[in-house]
Amino acid sequence: MPRNLSAWKDIVINLGAILFMILVFAHYSKYMAAIAFMMWVFLVVFSLERAKERRKKFREYCENIISSGNELMRFATVNIPQSMMVVNNNGRVEWFNELTEEFADIKPENGMRVEEFWKGILRDEVLDFSEDDKTQCKSGNYLAEIFREDVLQDGEEVSVTRYFQVRYRQMRLKEEYPQMVVVFIQEVTKYENLKIEYKQSRTVLMYVQVDNYDEIMQGLNDAEKTALMLSVNEALEKWIVSLAGFMQRVSQELFIVVLQNYALNKAIEEKFTILDQVRQIISKNGIPVTLSIGVAIADKRSNKQSMYELGDKARERLNAALSRGGDQVAMIINGKPQYFGGRAKAVEKHNRVRARVTANSIREHMESADEIFVMGHVREDFDSFGAACGVAVMALHIKKNVHVVLSNSTDSVEKMLDQFRKDKTDTYQDLFMTVDELTVPVSINPLLIVVDTHIPYLVAAPILLERISNVIVIDHHRKSDAVIKNPLIFYHEPSSSSASELVTELLMYFDDKISVGRLPATALYSGIVVDTKSFVVQTGIRTFDAAAYLRRHGADPVVVRELFMADYETTVALAKAKAQSEYFEGGLIVSSIDKIIPNVQAVAGQAADSLLTIENVRMTIVLFQMKDDVVGISARSSGTLNVQVIMEKFGGGGHQNVAGAQVKNSSMVELKAKVTEVARQYISEVDSPPE
Repeated sequence: MPRNLSAWKDIVINLGAILFMILVFAHYSKYMAAIAFMMWVFLVVFSLERAKERRKKFREYCENIISSGNELMRFATVNIPQSMMVVNNNGRVEWFNELTEEFADIKPENGMRVEEFWKGILRDEVLDFSEDDKTQCKSGNYLAEIFREDVLQDGEEVSVTRYFQVRYRQMRLKEEYPQMVVVFIQEVTKYENLKIEYKQSRTVLMYVQVDNYDEIMQGLNDAEKTALMLSVNEALEKWIVSLAGFMQRVSQELFIVVLQNYALNKAIEEKFTILDQVRQIISKNGIPVTLSIGVAIADKRSNKQSMYELGDKARERLNAALSRGGDQVAMIINGKPQYFGGRAKAVEKHNRVRARVTANSIREHMESADEIFVMGHVREDFDSFGAACGVAVMALHIKKNVHVVLSNSTDSVEKMLDQFRKDKTDTYQDLFMTVDELTVPVSINPLLIVVDTHIPYLVAAPILLERISNVIVIDHHRKSDAVIKNPLIFYHEPSSSSASELVTELLMYFDDKISVGRLPATALYSGIVVDTKSFVVQTGIRTFDAAAYLRRHGADPVVVRELFMADYETTVALAKAKAQSEYFEGGLIVSSIDKIIPNVQAVAGQAADSLLTIENVRMTIVLFQMKDDVVGISARSSGTLNVQVIMEKFGGGGHQNVAGAQVKNSSMVELKAKVTEVARQYISEVDSPPE
């Protein structure tokens, strides 16, 4: 054992100093120096004996500490309240403590693979050693969820889920030794179950509204109205009781429902069958009852969220469901809007009070504006173009400086655009401009009117949204999550056939003396014809009223028919798309255009429309190659299915009967298979009768 060098050095220095003094003292008195030297020798002997004794005690102390430390270490590693394992780089256990045996499926033994006795506890990352640096070690932790069936509890077989917090540290003692991992595992099942219980018990507030109340009650007497709402109440009450919730009717068509989160999860698993059940209730006038539901879930930090705020969120989600056409549930899950239902056709509103009020409001904003810009969505179709022309007529009527801004892709409406260019009057001179010709507005109070879309990134000129704060939106597509922010007016009617129909109604109330003109009337008429598939789909009384109004103002059906005539190349492409189409049970046809051809988006739309005319076909989907890395999807419905719901799953949207999407970095074959699977599943769910 080494000496206590710090004390021994001090002693040697002191003895040396004393000896030096004795030698000096001997120069004066040898007798006294001899006595001092004898005392010095005695002191040296005494110091040596003391040092020897101290070394002995120090050795005994160290041996005791080492012995106790080894015992404590052994006790700690064996009896620590965690499972502890040492695993080699092949995933085989080298050592484990006793608690590991209690957690494992079977009794472990040294050399066994961990997966053999404790399946699912180790992830690949634990044994993922760095190939570049053999000495590099890493550590980490994760939560392992172990599900076991047929576990005996109180004499009964049950399924149990246990949670374990796993922490690991890779190590390598020497270069020649293999890499090892020390794994610490602690059961946290009670804590995780408490977290789940807390999450499941969070408050859920719902606004449930009969979204077509006025329409289903039209023409009914008091007794019939009471009987109809009684049927709705009974269906809702039965559904709420099955979810262990509370419901209170607050008005003729509005209910408030309070649930816990676990009940909401049950409703989601059942895909809100209440929508289907209520839809089976038919009014005497033949209109089915539909519900719109807005759902708000209490925040995780619910102590900081008032019920008032929760009510605001539920009301906001209800408005979102109504703006998408009703017959659906709207909520936000993990920060993302989610929708369920949306199968029923939006019911046409017979009341035109809103159209009159909106027309008057638009006129006021137009009159106060210095300059007016009108635009639709990128790659304009006849509906977008016609609606923009109709809005321009309003501005021209009150003698305002107006511009219709078009995107750089106007192939679909080029024929109609040529009609305006060939007009012999000066009415439409300088009316149209492309995005490339657009200049920054210099007027003090410009006004921007967006038609046939409400999604910011789909407009023809997004820069105008950035430069102009006064914006009016006119659209008929079901509301998306991406919406133009803070518009002055958001005139949104998803029950309408087209944006052209909405603009035509606004023209009716804009001014009794307004003259639409032959070309704008024809453009509006063509927009209605395209979106209604020649007055077959999504057509109501107001649609025919709008068409009659346009005919009185000079709309020419002959010109419209000529606009829709296809050239030879388009006809061949359409024929190929039809030839390689595939029919699926339930009325679904899927086809594709594999090559990039001119105006391919319009061709795909025409192919989808054409395939929809086949008997018993309810939905058509045509995929087309837009670019090398972009595949487009064009979807159509006969009116009994909602293609918008399907396209939203692929990042797109649109209307119930006309929708589309664009998918990047996906092959045509893979995307076609996925779209087909989603569409078939949707049709199966729609056709399955509610329980």
